[in-house]
Amino acid sequence: MAPPKEPTHQAVTMRHVPGPPGKVYYPLALTSHPTPHPPPSPSHLLLHPTHLSLNHRDLFLRQSLYPSPSFTTPLLSDATCVPLPPSSQHPSLPPSALALLSHPRLLINPATGWLSSPSAPESSSFEIYGGTKGAPLGLAAQTVAVPAAQCEICPPHLSSPEAAALPLVGLTAWRALVSKSGIVDVRKDTSSGAHTYHGRGRHLLVTGCGGGVAGMVVLLAVAMGCEVWVTGGSERKVSEAVARLGARAGVVYREEKWERRLKAMLPEERPFLDAIIDGAGGDVVKRTAVGGGALLKQGGVVVSYGMTVGPSMPLLMGAVLRNVEVRGSTMGSRREFGEMVRFVGEMGIRPVVSRVERGRWGGVKEEEGTILQALETLFDDMKHATQFGKLVLEVVDDGDDKEKGTMSKL
Repeated sequence: MAPPKEPTHQAVTMRHVPGPPGKVYYPLALTSHPTPHPPPSPSHLLLHPTHLSLNHRDLFLRQSLYPSPSFTTPLLSDATCVPLPPSSQHPSLPPSALALLSHPRLLINPATGWLSSPSAPESSSFEIYGGTKGAPLGLAAQTVAVPAAQCEICPPHLSSPEAAALPLVGLTAWRALVSKSGIVDVRKDTSSGAHTYHGRGRHLLVTGCGGGVAGMVVLLAVAMGCEVWVTGGSERKVSEAVARLGARAGVVYREEKWERRLKAMLPEERPFLDAIIDGAGGDVVKRTAVGGGALLKQGGVVVSYGMTVGPSMPLLMGAVLRNVEVRGSTMGSRREFGEMVRFVGEMGIRPVVSRVERGRWGGVKEEEGTILQALETLFDDMKHATQFGKLVLEVVDDGDDKEKGTMSKL
């Protein structure tokens, strides 16, 4: 009689193929492990990711445009997770970790090595989870072992796809807006210790409104009282930012002299911007911060959290003479993650989900309804920039109602 098979835990990784950065596109691969990846310890919770969301870093990893790609670490940084029952957890979990098991859904801080410093990570080993050599954890797996200290209780008003869409873009947006832009006043109640966030009357431009981070910046800023304008890749995306996110108005960045059109939209009594939050780079400083008719006020701030147009954003002397500041912002600390999740819960903010694809573990990429096929569909959306909001994978059990198909749209 053959011995019983050991349980296996599947995960999605990349498979290496030769090719130069930007030209190569690493295929997705399904791998199996005898234990969760990484192996659990007394400080880790065993969780089951039920919904996962993509970020642009995942696409950049597959294109070899992101540092230190790993071909063994599972992909993806974001997930809605369900705790496994206490009987499946490590027997030596501390009480603080055991308390988290009573909650039906948990969110994971998507990075490690940064606790609370307001300026930058305390550790030189700061890493974002998913698909890199520096961090052993990625969330595209059947079961994951996550440090309990990285877990936050999921706000109950969020659907599971919305919750999966939140962590990385929410944290990046929060730091760029609250910690770096200089337009949000943070006040602490001396009796309760609770924080309030006020940006009333401040004027903010958010570029590339169809992206996940940009959309979250708009949602957070509007909730704090800011007046927000946007740029987008099409009139449809600008219209959706106004209708669904609460932006005041916007322009299509593909148009010549879009900055002049935006200037005409600003109110006469305060015809300037206090800050710009940008993920594109390129000539945004030249277009907005230089000259007598500049959009950005003297002493205004440009926060850069990415450069999708190209790896540079020139700071011109004209901007220096106007005391314009350019501030880089990458992700955020564990403390900022907790602040963001609490604010989202208090204000009832819902991340925008563009599309949900359903997929089951097992099978190969070519099989309809598998996780690999569903992920490839979502990656295709991201490559062609067709989405407005986040792209989410719903993990379904093999016995779930397959005749319903694999796709839904929110």
